[in-house]
Amino acid sequence: MNGYFRLVNKEGASSLKLFPPTDGGKPLDILDVIEYLTMKDYACDLPTLKRAVEGAEKEQQEISLGNETRLKERECYKLSVRPDKMQAYAKFYAASEGGEDMTAQEMVHDLELRGIKCGILTDAIEGFFKHKEYGEDILVAEGKPPVQGKNAYIEYKFNTDKKAKPTLNEDGSVDFFHLNILNHCEKGDVLAVLHPEEPGVPGENLFGEKVLPTEVRKETLKFGHNIELSEDRTVLTAQVNGHVELVQGTVFVSDELAVENVDTATGNIDYEGNVLVNGNVATNFQVKAKGDIVVKGVVEGAVLQAGGNIVIARGMNGMGRGVLRAEGNIISKFLENVTAEAKGYVTSESILHSKVTAGGEVNVDGRRGFITGGKVCATGSVNVKTLGSEMGADTIIEVGTDPKVKERIAELQKQIGEDTKLLQTVQPTLLSAKQKLAKGVKLSPEQIKQIQSMAALNKEKTEAIAAANSEIDELQKRLGSSSETVVRVKGEVYPGTRICIGDVSMVVQKTTHYCRFVRERGDVKMAPF
Repeated sequence: MNGYFRLVNKEGASSLKLFPPTDGGKPLDILDVIEYLTMKDYACDLPTLKRAVEGAEKEQQEISLGNETRLKERECYKLSVRPDKMQAYAKFYAASEGGEDMTAQEMVHDLELRGIKCGILTDAIEGFFKHKEYGEDILVAEGKPPVQGKNAYIEYKFNTDKKAKPTLNEDGSVDFFHLNILNHCEKGDVLAVLHPEEPGVPGENLFGEKVLPTEVRKETLKFGHNIELSEDRTVLTAQVNGHVELVQGTVFVSDELAVENVDTATGNIDYEGNVLVNGNVATNFQVKAKGDIVVKGVVEGAVLQAGGNIVIARGMNGMGRGVLRAEGNIISKFLENVTAEAKGYVTSESILHSKVTAGGEVNVDGRRGFITGGKVCATGSVNVKTLGSEMGADTIIEVGTDPKVKERIAELQKQIGEDTKLLQTVQPTLLSAKQKLAKGVKLSPEQIKQIQSMAALNKEKTEAIAAANSEIDELQKRLGSSSETVVRVKGEVYPGTRICIGDVSMVVQKTTHYCRFVRERGDVKMAPF
C-alpha cells in the first residue's frame, strides 16, 4: 500500500498525519502533499514538511498546521484531463480523521457534472473504492479514439527500378540477354492495380465532441496509349505486346520496332518507341528512339541516341566516329574507339581508346574487364579489373563530379573571356564620350544614340560576367564534393594512368594490384580493398 496522508482537525488545532508505505508501496510525494494543502488553504512550514515526508518513508509522522479550528475534510480528488480530451485521471486524497468518504456513485455523478459524457470507467472507479490506493493517477474516463483509415496505393506488376543492372555469370562475363532492365509485356497482362483508400471512423472525446481520423490519401491510375482501364478504374491492362515503364507516375506501353539490320535496306531510324535490331548497325547510320535501343549484334561507326537505355549484346567498334547517347544506361559487351554518354550507368566487359561519360557508375569488371586508353568520367564510382596498359597508353579516369559540370565551367570561362574582350573595346569609347560631355562638347544625335547603345551593351556584359563568375563558384563547390566516390581496381593498374577525383588528381607511378583510389585530405590516395 502506498504512503498517504490525512488531516486531523480538532477544536483549536489542526495537524497532518503522514503514513509510511507498506508491502513495497510507493512513498509519499511531497508535491502531492503541498498541492493538497494549497487546495485546502492550509499553511505549512516547508522545511518541517520536507523532514516529515522523508521520515514517513519508515514510520508515521505528524506535524502541526496551526491552532485554528477547521471543519473536517471529506475524501476528495483532483481531476486531470489530457490536452487531447481523450483521457481523464483522478488522484484521490484521504478524508480527515472523522471525515466522510466519497462513494463510486458520487464520483460518477461528479464527472457528469463536469461535462464528461463519454467513456466513464465505472469499473475502475468502483475498483478504487474497494481497494483504495492514494497517490496514484487512476484512469477514470477514456474517449473513443477514431479508427484510422488506410491510404490508397498502387501495386505495379512490373519492375519500376530503373537502376537494375545486368546479370553477372559465374565465369565473370556479363549476360547481355538477361539484363533485368527491360519490362516486356504481352497483350492482356495486368500492369497495375489500384488499392482504393479506406476511410476511417470518427471517434468521440470525453465531452462528446467528434474526433476525426487522419485524412487518407487518394490515388488514381495514370496511363498512356495501348493500355485499358477496367470499369471500376482499379486495373490497368496492356492492349499490345511491347515494353512497359513508369515515367513520373504514369504507366506507358510502347510498341517495339523490330528490324533485322540497320543498313542501306532500312536507312536511318527515328522511332517514338523502342527499337530492336536483331542483327547489326552499319557504319554511318543513325538510330534514334524515344525509348530503348537493343542491338543483338554489333554496332560499327554509327550514332545511337535513346530516350531510355542502349544495349549492344556483341559490342561496338566506333572507328573513331561512333557515338552513343542515352538518357538511361549504356550496356555493351565492349566499347572501342567510341564516344559514349549516359545519364545513368555504363557497363561493359572492356573499354578501349574511348571517351565515356556516365551520370552514375562505370562498371568494367567482367571476365576481361579492362579500360585502356581514352578517358572515362563518372559522377559515381568506377569499378574495373585492369586499368591502363603495359604499353603506357594514356588512360584518364575521372570520378566524383558530373562531367557536364566541367563542361559547363569551360563554357562559362570561354563566355567570360569573350565578354571581357568586348568590354575592352567598348569601355574606352564610353570613357572618351564621358570626358567630352564633362568639357561641354556637344554630340550629334547619332553619336548620343550610339553611346546609349554601347552603355546598354556594357551593362549587359558586365552583369553577364558577374553571373557567370557566380555560377562558376557554385560549380567549383560541387567539384570538391566527391568524398563518397572511389575507383576500384580488382586486378592491375599500370603506370601512367591518371586518376582524378573531383578537382584533385594523381598519376600512378608503378604497377599495383587489387587496390582502390579515394580522396583523402585534399589528395587522391591509393588504398587497399
